[in-house]
Amino acid sequence: MGSLADTSPSAAAVAPRGGGGLSATIGAFAIWGMFPLYLRALAVVPELQLVAHRVAWACVFVLAWIALRGELASLRQAFTHRGVLLRLTATAALITANWLVFVWAVANDRVVETSLGYFINPLVNVVLGVILLHEKLNRAQWTAVLLAAAGVVYLTLAAGHLPWIALTLALSFGLYGFIRKTAHVESLPGLAVETALLAPLAIGYLAWAAAEGSGAMGHEGLTVDVLLVASGAVTAIPLFLFSYGARRLPYSTVGIIQYLAPTLQLATAVLLFHEPFGRDRAIGFACIWIALLVYAGDGLVRSRRTPA
Repeated sequence: MGSLADTSPSAAAVAPRGGGGLSATIGAFAIWGMFPLYLRALAVVPELQLVAHRVAWACVFVLAWIALRGELASLRQAFTHRGVLLRLTATAALITANWLVFVWAVANDRVVETSLGYFINPLVNVVLGVILLHEKLNRAQWTAVLLAAAGVVYLTLAAGHLPWIALTLALSFGLYGFIRKTAHVESLPGLAVETALLAPLAIGYLAWAAAEGSGAMGHEGLTVDVLLVASGAVTAIPLFLFSYGARRLPYSTVGIIQYLAPTLQLATAVLLFHEPFGRDRAIGFACIWIALLVYAGDGLVRSRRTPA
């Protein structure tokens, strides 16, 4: 997924001129929400190989797009600016951890937990703001955070263990967005640098797997090969759509639309993958949904009070 802080003119140029910010933003979150279905189509590919392919092909796709736009100079600036490069190295590690956990969860029938992670992610961002930026929360925001915490505690007690998948996804993505916000680089060049930093490891691992005879590429059929190559575009295109839409919509509107992705993931998990969603999960999720309603409602009220 992308970050609410990640908007750029480069990405905006991908979409048609004029309106369409709402449809572009909805399209981005819809793609992210349906991504478990894409991963299930690649179930024959080992999880680590799948992430390596995603990194490698995303790098190829994004670099090709930047080259076609004649914007390779933006990459040179990112690679030669020490502060930006350090931040992008950190975000590359965080997004890799996020992708690994997400892919593993989908492969092991834990999609409900991935949806939980992205439901609580906005509230994790609030907590990060308090801890890292010493921001002050109003009463509604504190209520939302405490309700979400109660939901996580209930799910922990009911299951007998922390919902580590959800927490890992929320924390890694929250920190990713926070650090990316401080890196003075646009979305598309930033993603190109992140994947370029990871690409040598990914390609090296894929080459080793191929030499060992365990590589999926070329051995699992044409459909799998096409889906693996297309994973680069599937990674980058939602980011383009999101960046385009986020620059044209009120921040509060984007904040509400982002719940489309975990909602679709939850529906996919329960209705299509038939993962269990019993009383305990319903109670835990209900606490978090109420927290999100309080948080989103407070955001809408404050946005209307703030001059454009």
